[in-house]
Order: sequence, then structure tokens, then C-alpha cells
Amino acid sequence: MTYDAIIIGAGLGGLIAGAKLAKGGKKVLLIEQHSVPGGCATSFKRGDFIMEVGLHEMDGLHKKDLKTRIFRDLGVFDKVDFLKLPDFYRLKKGQLDIVVSHVPEEAKETLLKHFPDEEKAIDAYFNQIFDETIGNFYDSDEVGASVGQFMDSITDNEDLKFVLLGNLGYYHDDPYALSLDYYSVAQRSYYTGGGNFIKGSSQRLSDYLSDYIKDNGGEVIMRHSVTEIIVENEKAVGVTYVGKKKGSEPKKAFATDIIANAAMQNVAEMLPEKYGSELTNQIKDHDIAASLLTLYLGFNKPLQDLGFKNYATFIFGDEMKTQADIVKNSKSDYSTRSFTFIDYGQVDSELAPKGKSVGAVCCVDYTSEWEGLSRNEYLAKKEEVSKTFIKRLEKLIPGLTDAVEYYELGTATTVKRYILTPKGSVYGFAQTPEKIIAEDIKSIENLHFASAWAKLGGGYSGAIYNGYMCGIGILRNRR
Repeated sequence: MTYDAIIIGAGLGGLIAGAKLAKGGKKVLLIEQHSVPGGCATSFKRGDFIMEVGLHEMDGLHKKDLKTRIFRDLGVFDKVDFLKLPDFYRLKKGQLDIVVSHVPEEAKETLLKHFPDEEKAIDAYFNQIFDETIGNFYDSDEVGASVGQFMDSITDNEDLKFVLLGNLGYYHDDPYALSLDYYSVAQRSYYTGGGNFIKGSSQRLSDYLSDYIKDNGGEVIMRHSVTEIIVENEKAVGVTYVGKKKGSEPKKAFATDIIANAAMQNVAEMLPEKYGSELTNQIKDHDIAASLLTLYLGFNKPLQDLGFKNYATFIFGDEMKTQADIVKNSKSDYSTRSFTFIDYGQVDSELAPKGKSVGAVCCVDYTSEWEGLSRNEYLAKKEEVSKTFIKRLEKLIPGLTDAVEYYELGTATTVKRYILTPKGSVYGFAQTPEKIIAEDIKSIENLHFASAWAKLGGGYSGAIYNGYMCGIGILRNRR
């Protein structure tokens, strides 16, 4: 079969690229190895509960946000509901307990109330976040500052740094290895448009985009893996793919453009050796971002019944003294590791029936924590870690343990198994101050990247941007 575009992977980047191309009249084939579209933008059902795999809150969706333009272009807002979240986050570390608003003026007021001697530092932070000259930083070859360096430059108050870095885990595990420019643009989006949750789970967005491709003449094939990208005369011209069902015969499909919504390391393995080696060499100095551990929780009651009232709560380890301790804490024992607790029951999430609710514990995780274990050892460790976090949550929300009706733990190796990323990374390449950019392979024409591993970085927003810009680029080139 011949198509205008073949897309490898149905993560958000591939779905957005496919939807844009299908709308533009292109014949699209999207091939996904999993049974559902979405990558990390998926959910699964357990009894009465819908468990959100990855989305805690999506930044932006304000007037100037590119996602707003993208979603309008693809009709997303007509079919998918987005819920504005009540606050940005709550940060709790020992006696330090602060709720930070999405509204900058309210956030500043709260911060000044807790840190009255730090007005200059607080102003410097928000001036940095809202510096609109930052935005095209990927077009610069200069090495920028790290978030950690910036924080050290504006204040010596470590508690203030911890508060301002409350949601650092949304981007990276180390403030000294995270680009200040990248962080600033992302934080500005939260402080401008607030946080948003997709009503009914992020699966609704992924399903909508998959259906949009099909409704516009495209094909979406699930449970099939691409094993080879076919290159002829230094042009990507097609793929070989095979079904997951035992005994499935490989098939070939051809297209003018091939789009990889997959980790670049995986793409290198799909290419002929010459080109695969070139791509491997091109990305060899790129750091890979951390993975995440998630404890999915189903409750027999809304946690408001226990007096709890926060959507996103970040619990920082008491033993951390400076921001330099953050990365060390990310690799500490799970009994002391910092974590996030999301209570989806604080909004009308539709993840549980009336009278019940869903929550999730999330922390930075690494496949190295779980490798080398036997099956029984792995399961036993998962159970131990689950109980550890439930015990820690009990201290935050007395009575929670008795409210737990169901729990299930997903580790870094779980992530790696489902989305096939190196080290189970959910953010792609780490967004370091060096701003290393993963571009298309120069020696191969018509091979494009539309994933969290591409130019604009990871996370929901990065994948969406990368997919849309990929689609637009192809449409312009093929006019």
C-alpha cells in the first residue's frame, strides 16, 4: 500500500501530526504497537475506577498558547472538555506548608506572606518567568544558565527555593541540569493559563485524535510494530511492520514521508546500519530524562470527606537542606523520596462513580531501581513500595488507609515496557542548559521526528508542539 505519510507510534506527537496531515488532505497510515493510542496520554480501568496514566495537569490553554491554536484547528474543544484546576500546587516540607496559586499576583502575595524578607528574590523569579524575550531559545547555540544557578543567584533562602521548585519533577530530577530558559517558558504557561485536566482522562484526547485521523480518510493500526524503515537512494520510502499476534507475517507500506513518533534510539535500530549508526552518533551526547513511578489509588469515598482539599500536593523530603539535595533525594529510599499526590476527586474528573474517587502518588524513578530482580522479587518490592507510600499518605491525610479500595503500582520498568523508551523516560531527552537539539538526519530525506524526543522537548505540551510543527512542515513542503 502507498500513502502520503506513515507515522510510527500513536503518542500525542504522532496523533497530532497525523490529524494535521489528514485534515490537509494527506493519506495517512499510523502504526502503534500498543492496544490503545496515546502513549503516556492513556488510561486504564480497574473495577469502578479509571486510572489516569500520565496527566496531572496540562499547562496553558490561554489565548496565546500554541496548544489553543492547535486544538481549535483540529476541533478538539468541540469534543474534549478541559477542567481548570483550583490551584497550582501545595508544597509541604516539614513545617513548611504553602499553597501556590496559578494567578501570579496571588502567588506573589502568598510567597511574601511566608517570606517577607525575600521580596527582591520573588520579584526576580517572576520577572524571569515572564521575560517574553525567552521563547526562541532553541534557535540559539549558546549554553544558558541552569535553574539551580538562577535560584542561587537570587536568594540564599533554601526554603523559598524549595517552594519555587515545587513542581520541578514535571521537567527533570536536578535543578542544576535543567535549562532555565526551558523551565521559564513552561512555568510561564502555567502562570498564564493555569493547569488543566481532561475530563474523563487523557485517553479521551488520544481517542479523539485517532478517530479524527480515521474520519479524515486515514488508517490507524494497533498492536503492530514497525521493525524497519526502508531507505532507498538516501530517502525514507516506507516501513516493514508486523502484528503482535503469534505467527503474523511482516508487511510493507510505502509513503512520501515517514514520521517517527518514537524514541530516537529506537528509530536508529529500525534504520539500515549506515543511517542507524549516524543517528546513534548524533544523539550520543544527549542525556536521557528520568522516568516516573506511579501508585494508582481508588478510594471508597471522596477525600474531601476526610477534610482534604488540595488537588496537587508536593511532599519534599525533610532531610533535604539545599536544592542541591533534590537530585540525591530522587534516588533515595522510597520511604524518604519526595513525591507528588494528585487527588483527582477535587475536580469533576469523571474517573470514579459518585461517592468514590481516584488519586495517584508519583515520584521520580529509574529502571536501575528494578533491574536484576526475579519476578517474585519484583512483585514483592512493588507491594512493599505501595504500602510505604500509603503509609506516608496516611500522615498527610489521616483516615486515608481505610478509604483505599484498590491500588496498583507502575514503575520505571512498567513505563519502558508500555512505551518502549530507553530507561523508561517519559520526557525524552533531558532539557539541559546546553540545549542540545535533536534534528532530522541530514543524510536521509523525508524522515521526520514528532515525539517528546524532538526539538521542542517532552511532556504533553512538547509532544503536541513537535507533532503539529512536523505536520505543518510536511504540508508546506508538499504543496
